[in-house]
Amino acid sequence: MTYVPADDRYEHMRYRRSGRSGLQLPGVSLGLWQNFGYDRPLDTSRAIVRRAFDLGITHFDLANNYGPPFGSAEENFGRLMQQDLAPYRDELIISSKAGYDMWPGPYGEWGSRKYLLASLDQSLQRMGLDYVDIFYSHRFDPDTPLEETMGALDTAVRQGKALYVGISSYSAEKTREAHAILRELGTPLVIHQPSYSMLNRWIEPDLLDALGELGIGCIVFSPLAQGMLTDKYLDGIPEGSRASRHGSLSPDLINQQTLAKIRALNQIASRRGQTLAQLALAWTLRDPRVTSALIGASSVEQLEANVAALDKLDFSEEELAEIDQYATEAEINIWAESSKT
Repeated sequence: MTYVPADDRYEHMRYRRSGRSGLQLPGVSLGLWQNFGYDRPLDTSRAIVRRAFDLGITHFDLANNYGPPFGSAEENFGRLMQQDLAPYRDELIISSKAGYDMWPGPYGEWGSRKYLLASLDQSLQRMGLDYVDIFYSHRFDPDTPLEETMGALDTAVRQGKALYVGISSYSAEKTREAHAILRELGTPLVIHQPSYSMLNRWIEPDLLDALGELGIGCIVFSPLAQGMLTDKYLDGIPEGSRASRHGSLSPDLINQQTLAKIRALNQIASRRGQTLAQLALAWTLRDPRVTSALIGASSVEQLEANVAALDKLDFSEEELAEIDQYATEAEINIWAESSKT
């Protein structure tokens, strides 16, 4: 059956401007880091993407190596574009990234011009697109001149293969340098994608201050701390959860000290009439410098529950003060190395 999106898809979603650019993003965006590779049924991915668009989620975030295996999330999304979303391409913001390991040899990762532009061409081919809306440098490369990495982003725009450019997991200092280089080239730095959650607050205050000062948007990834800020781990590590699979979320991170924080935050969420996940998402959006929170979803029901976080974004000063008692660093920032320089 031909997919027809909901007529009211723009009536309830909240949109925010990315810095001082003309780009607006939904308060919640859908990331395809997990759950959209060949290890998951395409019909499940299709249902999630369709429902996301029906709810006003116009932004779908990918990277070259999302899967598993590498590239499969982009290939699957390309199938969904062709079968469902192609008529609505101009309503969508589609992003991809390059920076982490993708193919063998010295040109298959980091930040060289060779890697970034080759990767973008491959991503476009996998998704069947002429251009992406946002192309990111996925991490800072300490061994490649920043001028080369930013120059590659500028070239992607001038070639018509990207409309906007961004960076991910850059420090405040390197963000300022990247912004200056791109401004000189004539291609503005529109958005930064850092990890950020109640258990990972590294962007406060230096990076957020830099983004606000420079007029750069901020889309935060892993706002649920890879699922730790949900009711999934309140009683330990359940079978089949991400932590049980020994992947990006190590079971060692879910210790008794962190569980105590999570349980206390869950009690605050309950008093607010929210789930812990909804509290965590709303909390990341309390700062107007944060443009969007990037969520994953393994089911339509999970997607709908997370989007419902937008129904209650207001916090009292007392609530924020209580949250601050438990929203403290839990040493879960596995992307910290990129932002240390």
